[in-house]
Amino acid sequence: MKRWIGFLLAFVVLLGLHEGVHAATAAMYGELEGVRPVSLVVSGIGVPAGVEVLFRTPVEGRSGVQWALISGASNVVTVAMGYSLLLIGGKSNRYLTGLPRLAAYYLTLLALLVDPLNLSLGPFVYGGDAEGIAVGLGISRYLVQGVMGLVLLVNRELVAQKLLPTYGVETTARLFRPWFGMMGEG
Repeated sequence: MKRWIGFLLAFVVLLGLHEGVHAATAAMYGELEGVRPVSLVVSGIGVPAGVEVLFRTPVEGRSGVQWALISGASNVVTVAMGYSLLLIGGKSNRYLTGLPRLAAYYLTLLALLVDPLNLSLGPFVYGGDAEGIAVGLGISRYLVQGVMGLVLLVNRELVAQKLLPTYGVETTARLFRPWFGMMGEG
């Protein structure tokens, strides 16, 4: 049960930060319309799944660098938080125990992987932030996806080689085993 609580705490923090940066950036540009809860329907029952930031300008009317910032700043902030937590995790790891340690582990894991996954593979399913970044920068969405796919692969390797050992997590899952030589050595 403690693992689930740690995971949920980390997820709520990451979601709040990600959507909060969307809202703050949109507000800076006068584009914040509001925020509404989003539910998933599971077996006919609505289950709270997060929030959605609503913008004033319809998707088809969006252009300009501000849309790259509104769409992308949240991703940059969350991934940067993941790198920061990874860097300080080894140093502060000995001071954390129990639920705070679990939450720190899951927050680092999610911060490193969720937004790169969202920006690289997510657009094939649901569009999302990659489209706003591409429109704002006047580039192909596929370029955004490709760059973030590379970030996802690097971050996956960081998880396998740095995060998991820092927290003493052992796994036989190929997805979370190192694919290359130790990063940062040499």
